[in-house]
Amino acid sequence: MNKKKMVYVVSDSVGETAELMVKAVASQFNWEDVEIKHISYVEDIKDLNNVITAAKYNNSIIAYTIVVPSLKQFLDQRAEETGIMAIDLMNPLMEAFIQKFNKDPVRQPRLMRQLDDNYFRRVEAVEFAVKYDDGQDVRGIKHADIVLIGVSRTSKTPLSMYLAHKRFKVANVPLIPEIAPPDELFDIQKNKCVGLIITPDKLNEIRTERLKNLGLTTQANYANFDRILKELEYAEKIMKRIGCPVINVSNKAIEETADLILAMLKKRGAVFNG
Repeated sequence: MNKKKMVYVVSDSVGETAELMVKAVASQFNWEDVEIKHISYVEDIKDLNNVITAAKYNNSIIAYTIVVPSLKQFLDQRAEETGIMAIDLMNPLMEAFIQKFNKDPVRQPRLMRQLDDNYFRRVEAVEFAVKYDDGQDVRGIKHADIVLIGVSRTSKTPLSMYLAHKRFKVANVPLIPEIAPPDELFDIQKNKCVGLIITPDKLNEIRTERLKNLGLTTQANYANFDRILKELEYAEKIMKRIGCPVINVSNKAIEETADLILAMLKKRGAVFNG
């Protein structure tokens, strides 16, 4: 009867990387009965001593992903002294990065988890922006980090998506004279709402081009100058009533406007969920 094959997976983080590596190697031997013992979030020498004692008793391998230099050095030294096979799964590739890209690693544990968290928060923010785009569902207003308001074609949607990729949950609401703004706009904190305005000439130009792209007549009310003036006047009244900051987006790139929004809200003491 073969003796049980055991590998201690040791990490100063979760240890997912090491476990996947061990399983990948074991599969090359057609082994499904390799027992993996997890020792995660190692923070001191005492933890490592316990692992070394257990690994020696069970005649096991230690596979580790430890980036803190003092802990790695201790484990390597003690493993050699006790005759235990300890394999560093990260250092060879890390050394290659150092040599090839002439850059030193930060050697800080749990960064991968932080990257994963950032990724999922970004996905969540993008889904939020899509769901609460163009006032589709006013319930999103109270849950948003940022609420953008303005007339049609003031870049509310592209701004929402751009800010979502920075992990901010953004809802945007169009302001239309014939439709009363949602009550929720007047209940949220003023420092989370931003009004977007634009010059009449620029808005007329953008809307006229939009109609052309849709194959519609440029004489439509949507691009009518008097109609535009009426919409802008109405929007500014709503913004004054809310008391939110206002940004003129007439000749600004999305990135520039987004930076202004974040700087403005930060100055006004906005607290973001992200």
